[in-house]
Amino acid sequence: MLHSALLAEQKVGLKMNVKKMDLDKVVSILSAMHTPTISNLTDPDWLDVEVIMDEKVVRNLIPSLKRAGATGIVEYPLSKVIP
Repeated sequence: MLHSALLAEQKVGLKMNVKKMDLDKVVSILSAMHTPTISNLTDPDWLDVEVIMDEKVVRNLIPSLKRAGATGIVEYPLSKVIP
């Protein structure tokens, strides 16, 4: 569990809303631990995209995500990452 907590210190979660037509552009920018989680929203033209990534790259990544069509971007800390 200590290893999981130490690993989490270097990672953050990102959630964002993406129009379906922009999904490929947004996903091509993301480097998730495996692949992003993509969920349907109540509006059928929009999706929720969630990833876990290195905190050190997020600051530079967010402007690119915005240009690709991501909106409502939320960055949140992690307490544990259990591989």
